[in-house]
Amino acid sequence: MRALFVKGLFPGLLLLALGPAFAADALPRPAAAPWSGSHATRLAALALLQSLNADLLSHDSATLTLERWCAAHRLATPATVVADRVRDVDKQPTVEVRTLLGVSAAEPVKYRRVRLRCGDRVLSEADNWYVPARLTPAMNEALDASDIPFGKAVQALNYRRRTLSAQLLWSPLPEGWETSPPPRTQGSATLDVPPQVLQHKAVLTLPDGTPFSHVVETYTSEVLGFPEPAQARR
Repeated sequence: MRALFVKGLFPGLLLLALGPAFAADALPRPAAAPWSGSHATRLAALALLQSLNADLLSHDSATLTLERWCAAHRLATPATVVADRVRDVDKQPTVEVRTLLGVSAAEPVKYRRVRLRCGDRVLSEADNWYVPARLTPAMNEALDASDIPFGKAVQALNYRRRTLSAQLLWSPLPEGWETSPPPRTQGSATLDVPPQVLQHKAVLTLPDGTPFSHVVETYTSEVLGFPEPAQARR
């Protein structure tokens, strides 16, 4: 069972079993209400998080992955992800970051923090350290002067993403749930989702393997900001 989760197979099978409630409908979804705290709903939430995690791990652009997620679950119309710059914060690169980027202590490294938003929902916050000398002048200008997502700004580099870690920051179900009987849940209980649910750390590299960016992406509870799947309430 654990192996299926890691490989991303179990979430896909579970979503098929739960039915079309997870698919995008022809009509807009109503505003999301708190999800119930039932075992079935918690299982569905875990499957959804694992599915998003697997999708992020299998694609180089987190921005484009979030746009597909936003569209599939009708989080906003249009399902376009934009980057809101956070300009009042600066984090100097640590020795570890410089080592990951393969630069000396004297070589310039820029820092950029953004909130990736689909409609009015902030889906992730990203800390990004990058080497401007390894980008084109046009890319550097776009990153300095606009709120363009980093992945879109450097897309022409045909970059590759090397994941360093992928961690669920929250699990809807307790450790060992798969070997224990489902707990009894009060009918009025709701699912309490914390602000941060998933975190990825990665290095972006040029096609020849040269690293140019280190990113830490923290995904928020808004990735589950759609109505509770109807099948999970049964």
